[in-house]
Amino acid sequence: MTFYLICYDIVEDRRRTKVSSLLEAYGIRVQKSVFEAVLTPPQFKKLEQRLKKLINSDCDQLRFYPLLAKCRTQVIILGIQPNFAVDDAAIFNVVIRLPSQSKI
Repeated sequence: MTFYLICYDIVEDRRRTKVSSLLEAYGIRVQKSVFEAVLTPPQFKKLEQRLKKLINSDCDQLRFYPLLAKCRTQVIILGIQPNFAVDDAAIFNVVIRLPSQSKI
């Protein structure tokens, strides 16, 4: 699993809303256009494919920054502090996915 910082700049409101909603299913929003997510290689590939279908590559941009564990422990946050630690994004991602993956 890899921890990603995902940033986007989407020109049109409707596309931006769709991209945001999709990213919320994979990770947590840390700023208006920035998400943190812990993804397996298959999850990353699926997310990338779905996002490619949503954006206009002529005017929109998404960036995925893989962050090593050492880098995550050195994050500096100025201003409003989140109510979770950077590493909690991994826990949040797993907890959210468990109910949808089980056949209860």
